[in-house]
Amino acid sequence: MDLTKKAFVLLTLGLAIGFLGCTKEQKAEAPKQEQITKSLVPPKASVTGPAFLVELDDLKIAWTIDTASKEIVETPSLKGNLKITNKSKDNLDIQAVTFDYFDAAGNPIRFGSDEKVGNVYAFWKILKPEETAEGGLEVTMPKSAVKGKTLGKIEANLVYVASPLNRETLTLPEKIE
Repeated sequence: MDLTKKAFVLLTLGLAIGFLGCTKEQKAEAPKQEQITKSLVPPKASVTGPAFLVELDDLKIAWTIDTASKEIVETPSLKGNLKITNKSKDNLDIQAVTFDYFDAAGNPIRFGSDEKVGNVYAFWKILKPEETAEGGLEVTMPKSAVKGKTLGKIEANLVYVASPLNRETLTLPEKIE
């Protein structure tokens, strides 16, 4: 080999050894938390009451666990779609939908003291007769409903003001001076 080729080979080997020697050994760390999503069975429900038809679909529960201990680290959430139809002859002012959770024996499943309680879904909408309102749903549910698989039923409570609504307007003769 001539001198140029030898120099090129030595330079290439030197650079390769330098790069390999300077790299840090990086181990891929496993994630410390895992997001789990499970569909409810059945994933769709509808209930007709005297004033409303309420339909829920694509119902899922999502929660996060610690991969080492398998403990739930965040309050689970119930997600899905909500559709409300006014079946009365009056306008109805919907305020919210609240959710309560029960075990198979019908006993309430309570939130723990360390859990975020967000089981109210605000739904500010006045529905005319036969009018429909819909939207995405996300509320919290107790860890114990998921952890022990004790969930037997979910109760949705529609909070509304019946019509005809009587509203008064008061005019205050005020001004800034």
